[in-house]
Amino acid sequence: MLKLIQDYLSNLPYDRKPYSLYEPIKYVLDLGGKRIRPMLMLMSYNLYKDNPESILPQAIGLETYHNYTLLHDDLMDNADMRRGQLTVHKKWDANTAILSGDSMLVLAYQRMQNCPADKLPAVLECFTTTALEIGEGQQYDMEFETRDDVREEEYIEMIRLKTSVLLACAMKIGAIMADAPKEDVELLYRFGERMGLAFQLQDDFLDVYGDPKVFGKAIGGDITSNKKTYMLINAFNKAEGETKAELSRWIAAKEFDRQEKVAAVTAIYNKLGIDLMAKAKMEEYYHEAIEALDKVSVAEEKKTALKEYAAKMMKREK
Repeated sequence: MLKLIQDYLSNLPYDRKPYSLYEPIKYVLDLGGKRIRPMLMLMSYNLYKDNPESILPQAIGLETYHNYTLLHDDLMDNADMRRGQLTVHKKWDANTAILSGDSMLVLAYQRMQNCPADKLPAVLECFTTTALEIGEGQQYDMEFETRDDVREEEYIEMIRLKTSVLLACAMKIGAIMADAPKEDVELLYRFGERMGLAFQLQDDFLDVYGDPKVFGKAIGGDITSNKKTYMLINAFNKAEGETKAELSRWIAAKEFDRQEKVAAVTAIYNKLGIDLMAKAKMEEYYHEAIEALDKVSVAEEKKTALKEYAAKMMKREK
């Protein structure tokens, strides 16, 4: 299925002008990535029907939308690199990133709507709601940067909106396009949502405990930027006395040695068992996802590929 996705992406025509508007879009979509969202959509559809290639326009529409969010995220974060290559605003400029990103959003809708008329309302309802939720999640994430009282449940809701609803949307649209029973559509949405939560917590975990050579970038970025992650929030919840004071000092420090700060905060996480807490939470969401999938009304052997893919997602190192 991954080859189907890659081939379709490679052969997309960009014959409108000006070329300078569409070149950055093609550049972004050619950077690669795991293609998790289109894969999940095709696999969801494949639970019921054997021609997943028929929904490639919707799958690529979702992937186009996902990459649009990354393009604008990179601009907002002033990030230099994405997947080992220059970000659009660095390779071109900020105005190009804004305009090409906006055009990607429109292209995502154009690709998404290329489906049978009887499916279109449900598909667009799911996609539009999801797109709004992702914007809401991004706004919460920005607001959390200036708050020091973010609660665990607030963080989980933020990552649900910012990350997991897009995986849930992929599953739901795949099921809608395959004429799945209504109950299955909602169960598959929950599967995607729970997997998305586990996936984001894993991302946070790898940022601290990943192998830099495999992870593809220096670890500890969340620590140096004081990002309110599941781990930092729970470290403050659990820490007492001198440990809490030390953690507070590192978070308040305006000037610091990067490696020293990462090592010190990681040591506090280890001391408090935050790494084990994060792993347990990931497992909890993963099992909730599998429980939802188990209730879906198709033969067990049909679910094997999706279960294997979910297990692989949980074993990733980058």
